[in-house]
Amino acid sequence: MGLWNTTGTAGQRPVGGAAQPAAVAPWQAPSDVEQRLYEARVRGDWDAYFHALAETRLFLPVPRANADAETRTVPFTPYWNPQTGTPCLAVFTEGMLPPPAEDPVFCGYSLGWYARVWEPGDPPYLVVNPGSPCEAVIPANPAGREIWQWHAERVSTSGCGCPSRHGRLRALHTGGPLHGPLAHGLALTALLFVDNGELWNAMAYHGGGYFHEKDRLKEWWGITDRDGWRKAQEGLLDADMVSGSWEFALGVRRAMAMDFPGLVDVEHWRRTAERVLRRRAEQAGEVRITLEGVTRGEALSDEEVGEYVAEIHQLIGRIARYEARFRADGLLAEGAYVRTATAWDHGRAAGMARWGLAARYCTLHEAEEAVLRAGIAAKAAYGSWEEFSAGYVLARCLHFDEEKFGKWYEDALAAHRILTTDLASPWLNIPWGR
Repeated sequence: MGLWNTTGTAGQRPVGGAAQPAAVAPWQAPSDVEQRLYEARVRGDWDAYFHALAETRLFLPVPRANADAETRTVPFTPYWNPQTGTPCLAVFTEGMLPPPAEDPVFCGYSLGWYARVWEPGDPPYLVVNPGSPCEAVIPANPAGREIWQWHAERVSTSGCGCPSRHGRLRALHTGGPLHGPLAHGLALTALLFVDNGELWNAMAYHGGGYFHEKDRLKEWWGITDRDGWRKAQEGLLDADMVSGSWEFALGVRRAMAMDFPGLVDVEHWRRTAERVLRRRAEQAGEVRITLEGVTRGEALSDEEVGEYVAEIHQLIGRIARYEARFRADGLLAEGAYVRTATAWDHGRAAGMARWGLAARYCTLHEAEEAVLRAGIAAKAAYGSWEEFSAGYVLARCLHFDEEKFGKWYEDALAAHRILTTDLASPWLNIPWGR
């Protein structure tokens, strides 16, 4: 098996064979993936090159009509490569993708997937990032595909079968904002993007590919079209999706903290929340107090009010126990508390903008506007990245964790620690501001 040496005249060099060390020429790779490919290619270290390929998705352009068909067909559309004198199939790593357009869309697959689905009539070569300094032209004959599969089997994968990169801070060094309002808005989703190992500042976002992003929106949000995306986006930007009961409980304590220095006693907090609930229920017979807010309706019975009071008492206890753990783990400073949980909606709003773009439910301009709005809303509610993080993690845990302090909490805590200590973190390089 051979690989084409695309640095000049076409020729072949054996995979894994001896190669003269070469100094790495200066090139600003878009991301860590392209940098690894580039360095391995310059060294002639094809084992390292294939391993880097196996640890990332390889994106294939697919005509929109095929992608939107009921059967979701993924044709291999070759192009003529003058170096090989044959048809070749071009694939791209995430840092080399163009901004999302109406057509084509890009679908991401693992190296192992390509090895499995390749058929005898398909192009004889796979070309990675054609025309770039990290390009490689890889034979796709049976012996070559065995090497693809061998490397693919030696990397960890996620549930979808693609390489897993969870818990890593990753960024675009070219092609993505690193400073300014847009970068600030993008960094609101950094807790989730570090957890997923995604590029935190990719505004022209493809995510895991067209199918992956459409499926993610459908599974987690029930979104299947532009209208559904728009409603969810606006709801998140307005912080309407965070539980009203959470905000009620936190708001009562926030008001109490203005009169009582230091941490508010939990029992005092509960008694005050109960008085507020009962007063609201008594003020007008046509006003119905619920944990999600105040709505018009029939007056509540004493028994119903008692049920709401019991639920708020329980919620306050959960919040207090989470915050105690946050302080012990360094997620909250001593004496600090969460003032509002709207960070979860602000952060998800910046994510929803990009997920919608990848699924082609919005344009790049619309996504950018949403990210900027999320940044403005978050700055109005919080005074620092640390405050924002605590609010985000509390809401995430109240929704998913059920006081298990399990993976939902542990993953968020790990991402928080990375973002507050890693010198490359946007939280350490983008001032929060006001």
